[in-house]
Amino acid sequence: MIESKYLKDNVQNIQRLMAIPGLKDFETRNLAKLLRLSKIREYEDGELIIREGDNDPWLYFLLSGRLVIKKQGVEIGQISNVGEIFGEMRIIDSLTRSASVYAVGDTICLCVDTSAKGRMSRSYERDERLDFLLLLYRIFAEYMSIRLRATNDELFKAKTEIRKLKEEHTES
Repeated sequence: MIESKYLKDNVQNIQRLMAIPGLKDFETRNLAKLLRLSKIREYEDGELIIREGDNDPWLYFLLSGRLVIKKQGVEIGQISNVGEIFGEMRIIDSLTRSASVYAVGDTICLCVDTSAKGRMSRSYERDERLDFLLLLYRIFAEYMSIRLRATNDELFKAKTEIRKLKEEHTES
């Protein structure tokens, strides 16, 4: 893994963040806050990004590449959409990582250190901090809703297949 230093909240970096679909609704001041908590990480093919069971504080946005998600060594999903968030469940529920995530090919991520709240300027008003957190949680909710719908579709397909197999078995 190659890792940058914490990013600066300059115009160029803010414009780059505005191009990420999941961050398009952020105001410039909130993107500046996010940048001060963020690093860029580059991973090689097969490299571990998140280890199942860990307690790390990082939240990730996929900038390029592809990811495979495995639980106890079994692939349970893939991520390939630029701007997609991963690692958010740990941030929301404070439990250990529920799955491992690996890079597929060269992969670049924006990584947000959620434990580095001290890097935010002390001058931010309480309302601004709340606005920032609410927007971040809204993004979490949108992505989790998309994933829940996909999981529901997979569960429906699996149950339908089980029902067909049971019917075939009963008939024979």
